[in-house]
Amino acid sequence: MRGIVLAGGTGSRLWPLTRAVCKQLLPVFDKPMVYYPLTTLIMAGIREILIVTSPDALPAFRHLLGDGSQLGLRLEYAVQPRPEGVAQALLVGESFIGDEPVALILGDNVFHGVGLGEQLSSHTDPKGGRIFAHRVADSREYGVVEFDGDGRALSLEEKPRHPRSPFAIPGLYFYDNQAVEIARAIRPSDRGELEITAVNTEYLRLGQLEVTVLERGVAWLDTGTVQAMAAASEFVRVIEERQGLKIGCVEEAAWRRGFIDDEQLRALAEPLVHSGYGRYLMELLGTRPAR
Repeated sequence: MRGIVLAGGTGSRLWPLTRAVCKQLLPVFDKPMVYYPLTTLIMAGIREILIVTSPDALPAFRHLLGDGSQLGLRLEYAVQPRPEGVAQALLVGESFIGDEPVALILGDNVFHGVGLGEQLSSHTDPKGGRIFAHRVADSREYGVVEFDGDGRALSLEEKPRHPRSPFAIPGLYFYDNQAVEIARAIRPSDRGELEITAVNTEYLRLGQLEVTVLERGVAWLDTGTVQAMAAASEFVRVIEERQGLKIGCVEEAAWRRGFIDDEQLRALAEPLVHSGYGRYLMELLGTRPAR
């Protein structure tokens, strides 16, 4: 399976923070926001990943992540000329996807939970489309999935005024190779965007959409507003300081997945030992450098 991280958009809800810096490069506690969705894809076992971003931000992403070889990945980059909807990422990434299935994740989504990697990696060869559902207190700001009495998806709505269920659809989508053709066939919404909900609705119409409800212990946070970003940072801070384990650490995820070995992890950690982040990586190897 190929992976796409959509890290474009204008970040207008975060202005003036994002007037000069791409939203997905802003910090969520102790690491850049893009580390979190990238880690989610690594946990699912995905090694070939396309970063889709704006023309202005592309050099910064290249500087931060390189070609991914240091993490045992193959990273490529593509430009989204204008932010015209989440489904546009499938069209931008068409040549990268090729004949493979694809996982599309939004660059401002944070996932965390026990067993999440195993759960995701079991769905990397979808027969149709697979989306996820997460219960939220107020689902009006999200895509919403309604279930029938047997737990099957009955309908999908995008930001409804009166949601039919409390189950929001997080920004993580697994598709077979039909996704590009489906995205090409949909029309822009009233907002002028290629809505990902339209892609999911077409899979539902075809009888090929599966929905996995994320377990209660799995946390999902988006960072679309200043308040949400602050809440995500505080969540990460509390968990990391309490457990002594990091969330969204791409180096650790690649190491635990076997994409890199001990020596490669050490080589990544050594230039960072003057930060708590670097010390953490060294401590994973059983080495505690002098402070």
